[in-house]
Amino acid sequence: MQEVKNLIEGYQRVHKKYFQEQPEIYNSLFEQGQSPKFLVISCCDSRVHPAQVMDTVPGDIFVIRNVANLVPVNEVDGKSHGTSAAMEFAIKHLEVKHIIVFGHSQCGGIKSLMEGDHFDHDYGFIDPWMNIARSAREHVIHDYPEEDFASQCARCEKASIQISLNNLMTFPWIKERVLAGKLFIHGWYFDIDSGRLFGKQGDQFLPVHELVIDN
Repeated sequence: MQEVKNLIEGYQRVHKKYFQEQPEIYNSLFEQGQSPKFLVISCCDSRVHPAQVMDTVPGDIFVIRNVANLVPVNEVDGKSHGTSAAMEFAIKHLEVKHIIVFGHSQCGGIKSLMEGDHFDHDYGFIDPWMNIARSAREHVIHDYPEEDFASQCARCEKASIQISLNNLMTFPWIKERVLAGKLFIHGWYFDIDSGRLFGKQGDQFLPVHELVIDN
């Protein structure tokens, strides 16, 4: 099948680039281990690959991907928590310096949230997961009832980033590092249509090149 061949050809290009032309990159990562400075919490959306958007090389960023780039609240209940486990590894063991919650436009998870509960098996896992950001939906519906659905979704995409930033601070080992100035959290938003990247500064999302970066 040609679609599988495309992946194999892509692998061959990457192998040539990093293992033949620039072998020092992976040699270093193999010998010294990984030490990324950034944890990026991104959506699973196939159009939004953080490594591509930010043009990073292997070893630069530690990436967690889930539906709608959400961060759950801290729950220590002995159950399985994939996103929280990956965060724990990145922060406690890799000692990343920055966390970026990386949202984007046209998010299918946010669209499903804005649609409301679906009451069918096609959303059996999606609806409960998206409840993490339910307050963002309620805020948008309450404050912008006159806007069309697409505009409400766009607002919810950005509002949900703030919820995830707030939820990060429910983890004591994150809050402690943030307050000590050892860890910094950021909210970024990628507009698929224009290709522009925005960062949250206060209550606004500004083009990233306009952000005041002091850490």
